[in-house]
Amino acid sequence: MLVAGIDIGSITTEALLFDKAKGVVGYTILQTGADSKKAAELALNTVLATPGKNISDLNYIISTGCGRKRASFAKQSVTEITCIAKGVNYLFPNARTIIDIGGQDTKVIRIDGSGRVLEFEMNDKCAAGTGRFIEVMAKALNVDLDKVGDISLGYKKDLTISSICTVFAESEVISLVSEGEELEDILYGIHKAIADRTMGLITRTGGIENEVIMAGGVAKNSGVVKALEKAIGAPLKIHVEPQIVGALGAAIIALEKSV
Repeated sequence: MLVAGIDIGSITTEALLFDKAKGVVGYTILQTGADSKKAAELALNTVLATPGKNISDLNYIISTGCGRKRASFAKQSVTEITCIAKGVNYLFPNARTIIDIGGQDTKVIRIDGSGRVLEFEMNDKCAAGTGRFIEVMAKALNVDLDKVGDISLGYKKDLTISSICTVFAESEVISLVSEGEELEDILYGIHKAIADRTMGLITRTGGIENEVIMAGGVAKNSGVVKALEKAIGAPLKIHVEPQIVGALGAAIIALEKSV
């Protein structure tokens, strides 16, 4: 029994195939671009091509993410909060706290042992503390986005970025550059600011419980991970591909619906 989960995000779109007997059969990650409907169709066709399948071979398709309503081929759409919780529960059965930082929002989710959402908080009104925030700062500092995390790990001075607005924080970062502060110290300050904002969401969901999992594209940023681990006082568990967690959860829900 083959099913699919499609996670249509603001920056990337993930498609994942799940087989009842084999588990994850394959997945793909593409840039969403300006047309989320086209991105969803391309992602699904791309992941189906690897095992030589087509959409008629799928028993059920669930879409999720901010663009989930754009996937007309999906039989049902489910919120990303529910799908992330389901995907994390499959990968890390002992997880109770999830931190998901994507391109446009930050989510902290508290779940039970079956992956049911007990509480969640989102920062979706402002780009501060998200992947977009890091992207803006990397551009202001003329640093490759893929390198900001590793560069920040060499920090020696614990700088603080006090502004919570992306625009004001960018001005603050430029001021630090003009004052002669080291690049690695500024980058770590940026990552620490993200960790501080995330801790606010954690507090509002009732604090840390059991294993803490990080998902979303920002989980690939080693600097943010380090800053969060320092703030939390505990290690974060991260799947080898943290961007597929939502699509995985959608596929698992699709399997449950098709039985």
